Amino acid sequence: MQPPQINNSTKEERRAYVLEAWKCLHDCEACGKCRILKGKVAEMLYADYIEGKRNYMDVTLEIRNRSMRQ
Repeated sequence: MQPPQINNSTKEERRAYVLEAWKCLHDCEACGKCRILKGKVAEMLYADYIEGKRNYMDVTLEIRNRSMRQ
């Protein structure tokens, strides 16, 4: 599933996408989402995307780069 584009989606649609994409699968060994989020809430990390300020991939790359440096 592709993230909704900012120019043709609502804030609520973008928020719903983020919440679904980062939903806990309760399989931490196989999933890896927790390692990327590092205890932070996905909705907060993706706030710029949800608000329509930055696209999803830009935010994702920033999160992953930050994660790799720590």
